[in-house]
Amino acid sequence: MNNNYEVRYAVGQRETNQMNTQALRDEFLIEQVFGTDLVKWVYTHYDRYMAGGVIPTSGSVFLDTLEPLKSQYFLERREMGIINVGGKGTVSADGISYSLDYKEALYLGRGIKEVHFSSDDPKAAAKFYLNSAPAHLNYPSQKVGRDQAEIVELGSAETSNARTIRKLIVNSIVQTCQLQMGMTELASGSVWNTMPAHVHDRRMEVYFYFEVPEDQAICHFMGATDETRHLWMANEQAVISPPWSIHAGSGTSNYTFIWGMAGENLDYGDMDACPIPNLR
Repeated sequence: MNNNYEVRYAVGQRETNQMNTQALRDEFLIEQVFGTDLVKWVYTHYDRYMAGGVIPTSGSVFLDTLEPLKSQYFLERREMGIINVGGKGTVSADGISYSLDYKEALYLGRGIKEVHFSSDDPKAAAKFYLNSAPAHLNYPSQKVGRDQAEIVELGSAETSNARTIRKLIVNSIVQTCQLQMGMTELASGSVWNTMPAHVHDRRMEVYFYFEVPEDQAICHFMGATDETRHLWMANEQAVISPPWSIHAGSGTSNYTFIWGMAGENLDYGDMDACPIPNLR
C-alpha cells in the first residue's frame, strides 16, 4: 500500500475568495510533484483527479494502490496518463514494456494490475509525470510520441503568447474515458499561456510547469474571471484548477507546461472565454 499521498478536498469560489496567500498555496499548489524511487500523489476531490510523479533511480518502482481508493490495485477503476520529462525510461504494464523518451506520453487503461517504472540510465533518470482519473471502461493502452501529437499553433510574438500546443492523450488520438493530457511550449520571448483566459465548468484541470530556467518563476492566475488570484510557482511544480476557475500564467521567461483534465466531456474546445478587458 502506497502511503506517499495527500488528499485535497474541493473548496468553492466563495471560500477561496477569503483565502490569504498561504491558504491558496496549501489548497491548490503542489510544490513537490515527484517522489524519488517512490510514486508520490495528490488526490483532489475535484472530479477525483490525481496528479503525481516518480523518479526511478535504483531499479524498478511499483505502482501500488492507495488506501483512499479502496481498490485491490491502482488501475482497478482508473485510467492513467504518463508523460516523461526526464531521461529515457521504461514503463511496464502487465508485462508489456513501453519505452518513453523526453516528452513522450503513454496512456494506460483501466484493469491493468502490474505497473512498474524504471530509468534506462539512473544517472540521467526518467521523470514520469502522472495524471489519473476514474474510468468506467477498459480501453487499450497506447504510447504517443511527439511526432504523433496533434499540433496547434496559437498566439503571436506581438502579444507575448506564441505557443505550440501538442495534444497527446486526447480523444482524436487515444480512446479514453475522461482523461486528457497535452503539452504547451512557449516560444522564445513569449511568456503568456492560455490567454485570453477561460473557464470550463464541465471539467477541472491541473497544470504542471517545467523547463522554467533557474532563478526564474511562473505567476499562475486562478479564480473567477471577476475575482482573480495568483500563485508564484517554481520549476516542476503543479497547480490544481477547479471547474469554476480560470487557469492562465505568465513567466519571467518562456517555459513549457503540461495540462491534464477530466470531467463531463472530451470536447477539448468546450470552454467559456473571458475577454481580456473583463478580467478583474
